Amino acid sequence: MEKWEENVRRVTPYTPGEQPDFPDMVKLNTNENPYPPAPGVLWRMREMQYENLRLYPAPGADLLVNALADYYKMDPEQIFVGVGSDDVLAMAFLTFFNGKEPVLFPDITYSFYDVWAGLFRIPYECQPLLEDFTIRKEDYYKPNGGVVFPNPNAPTGVEMPLADIEDILQHNRDSVVIVDEAYIDFGGISARKLVEKYDNLLVVQTFSKSRSMAGLRIGYAFGCKKIIKYLQDAKYSFNSYTMNRPSLELGAEALKDEAYFRQTVEKIIATRERTKKRLAELGFTFADSKSNFIFVTHPDFSARELFEALKKEHIYVRYFAKPRIDNYLRITIGTDEQMDVLLAFLEKYRKER
Repeated sequence: MEKWEENVRRVTPYTPGEQPDFPDMVKLNTNENPYPPAPGVLWRMREMQYENLRLYPAPGADLLVNALADYYKMDPEQIFVGVGSDDVLAMAFLTFFNGKEPVLFPDITYSFYDVWAGLFRIPYECQPLLEDFTIRKEDYYKPNGGVVFPNPNAPTGVEMPLADIEDILQHNRDSVVIVDEAYIDFGGISARKLVEKYDNLLVVQTFSKSRSMAGLRIGYAFGCKKIIKYLQDAKYSFNSYTMNRPSLELGAEALKDEAYFRQTVEKIIATRERTKKRLAELGFTFADSKSNFIFVTHPDFSARELFEALKKEHIYVRYFAKPRIDNYLRITIGTDEQMDVLLAFLEKYRKER
């Protein structure tokens, strides 16, 4: 080891899903939306003034913040934006999780949480999900330095009832509670309105899933004015110009087409429910997903072997070699045609076993 390496901050990094590039592939591994963004986004791209790219974007991201405020009927000072919900969440970890008590989150959850905790030297403690992959709210009653969980959860897709979220908030008035709602638009009930009641709540959402804009990296959060001000102070101490100009303009444009948004979400939900039915007929079991993916297992198949068999056919799903879930696959909901290719393969695979 070189002398300078003694001062390197070492972390185990987050492992993102593969991003293969084959013309005939069926990509169901990173929870991307299979449909394009709203048509107005393309129009706005054509109208954008490329010479303005020489200018810094507005530090306050006012264009997007005001568009979100209008859309959700909230005060702009209750909204924070960042480079995808990962950026927003990382800034929230850095800002709010600075106590000596451990931050609490589920043992089966978004795998960036423990990465950020390690990066920022935040003590944490995982709370085991029940066998049906639900959160036991009583596990979050004990002293802590903060609470964070996705709703619906990832990678399970299970939704926590809003009443249980509020119960956790009531038992944690002295710490910040973050509800990560990356998949909320696919059938869940948002905790957004609870920010009017609880000043320690931060609700995080994204354009990456339901609005088909993962490539632009647009995330945002709702909270009381005080909690958003703390986030802004941390942001301006880190990078004042986090949101690029195209993302601000195209994100604001995407919010204008509510009909297209609803239509796209409803198509994904319909495909999800159809896929659930067919997977059950093939012997797979899974929790009732309220997201744009299904977390499946089969009593007769090795998930790892099935993952590799699918990959050979350029059908990509997500496999996690982790305790309790190493015999599960997470399958993103694609188009009906993509899901038919997957289901046809699974039917053939079952017959040949």
